[in-house]
Amino acid sequence: MDAPTIDFSFAPIRTLHRDRARQIRTLMQSATQHPTETEVPSAVAVDYCLAHHVLEGAEAAARARDAAVFDWYGTHPDAGTPALSTHTLVGPRVVVAPDLEHLPRSGISETPYYVLGPDTTAAPPALRELVATACATGARSGFASLLADHAAVVCLLRRKRLGDTLDSWTITRLPGTIFCDHVGNPVVLARDLIHEAGHNWLNDALSATACKISDETRFHSPWKKTMRPAFGFLHACWAFPLTMIYTARLLEETTGDLHRFLAAYLDQQRGLLSTTADDHADALSLISDPGLRQRLHAVHQEALSL
Repeated sequence: MDAPTIDFSFAPIRTLHRDRARQIRTLMQSATQHPTETEVPSAVAVDYCLAHHVLEGAEAAARARDAAVFDWYGTHPDAGTPALSTHTLVGPRVVVAPDLEHLPRSGISETPYYVLGPDTTAAPPALRELVATACATGARSGFASLLADHAAVVCLLRRKRLGDTLDSWTITRLPGTIFCDHVGNPVVLARDLIHEAGHNWLNDALSATACKISDETRFHSPWKKTMRPAFGFLHACWAFPLTMIYTARLLEETTGDLHRFLAAYLDQQRGLLSTTADDHADALSLISDPGLRQRLHAVHQEALSL
């Protein structure tokens, strides 16, 4: 039986997705290449994600004075994704697995990233199937809309073993894109996709509601074991609870090493999150939008009750 659906719909995010995508298309003068617009939230969200890849790629091409690549982005407002898309339960996903040397750091971002472009190829079939199964698992656990709107492009990095440290991240300049290691197991991958999609969701929500959080206010992060600005603290107190809720819902369906791995993860997160109970209320007072504040509070409370 499918788990209760968590409501990730948020009108300000839908408006942000539609307006930003339209602005980028206009900037790239590609409206004639993309004449029809849709109000279907997931389609708008994917368009928003791909528009940022086009903008990022075109800017890099312009800086490199590469006219051919710049022109390619102008004529491919979807970043060439029809040839890259994989069908999943939450909609078409772009799954890539580039060589790590193709994830450069730039003067603008110290975090490695990858931009869809004319040389992009889809990940091997086994990895595309892994992501499709992970999306189905996440959707069945109540996270369909989160994955549909905030995990449009999945960039798989290193294959690791269960129990190894798994690195994953998102960057604000490529919303809707997730970079992550994996262990070849869709249940674990779904957990990490939900975590990173949660970061994408909150970045969009803060931007859409024009919430400005002062860096001067800091709270102790049990995950980083240090004092962190409120922005990072709130992100952790949103993304980790989402993975806790997911893990709790999937735990009884697992056995063996996977069950022990997930049970240990949930126990660890319970202990870490419990130390944030008092500070989280203070941090939420910095969120000016009441709707966003309530959503962050509700997920944090649900995770604390696990």
